[in-house]
Amino acid sequence: MQPNYQEVSTPPRPAATVVLLRDATDGLEVLLLRRHSESDVLGGAYVFPGGKLDREDSEPELLAHLDVELGRLHTALGEPDLDVDAAGGLFVAALRETFEEAGILLAPGIAPAAIDALHARVREGFSFGEALAESQLRLAASAMLPWSRWITPRVPSMTNKRFDTRFFVAEVPAGLVARHDEREATESLWIAPRDALQRYWDREIVFAPPQIQSLAHLARHASVADVFAEASRRQPPVIQPEPFEEDGIRVIAYPGDDRHPTRSRALPGPTRLAYRDGRFEPLGGFEAFFD
Repeated sequence: MQPNYQEVSTPPRPAATVVLLRDATDGLEVLLLRRHSESDVLGGAYVFPGGKLDREDSEPELLAHLDVELGRLHTALGEPDLDVDAAGGLFVAALRETFEEAGILLAPGIAPAAIDALHARVREGFSFGEALAESQLRLAASAMLPWSRWITPRVPSMTNKRFDTRFFVAEVPAGLVARHDEREATESLWIAPRDALQRYWDREIVFAPPQIQSLAHLARHASVADVFAEASRRQPPVIQPEPFEEDGIRVIAYPGDDRHPTRSRALPGPTRLAYRDGRFEPLGGFEAFFD
């Protein structure tokens, strides 16, 4: 992938992403999916499950399946200007995309057989909402916590589209197995955040900047409980990257950097990534991810 240098005049589209986590023998692991190489958004890159908000996600029929009252979900996002139903729709979108792309449905007490049955109905042509209504399943919004909010700048880094993406964190329930859909995602990988960045540094896999920065953040946590403890005690930070050119090199500044209008940090890790030799990297080398 090459960086984008063209300004995009359209407003960012609402989207939702779920960072699926689990505790492994050696510590925290995260699920990554490799997007299909022909995808028009980050083709070939490894990402977290997610996608754009669909109109149906905010309709009453789907919102009624959420196991948390909409007002509480609205408060958790920390966006007073956001419509309450739209807030609920973002949780639905996150849960739906996780089901569609990773084969994981976060629902109270769900068994793998119920997920298989839901997949079968969707393959038959039923919408997600129709299949959900037929199964009488609830959606476990209670299993997710808002983690961060990424707003694509007017000159996007790696695509020609803009998104306003809410990132959530969630633990994969015991007994459920992630599986990529073989359409939007062609590979899946459970990996420690630091190991994922090492593979990126070794040029084995590709990430876009939001995934790079999110993994650098998660690498500071030893367990799912640690991640949830942080998410529970603060509002999700808003990250609006500021791209600029310096000595002919594309650079992205993040909150806390001298070139960013927000002077306080929004997240740990490097405050600046530079595009060198075909990838974005921190100025201080690999260890700068964790300074």
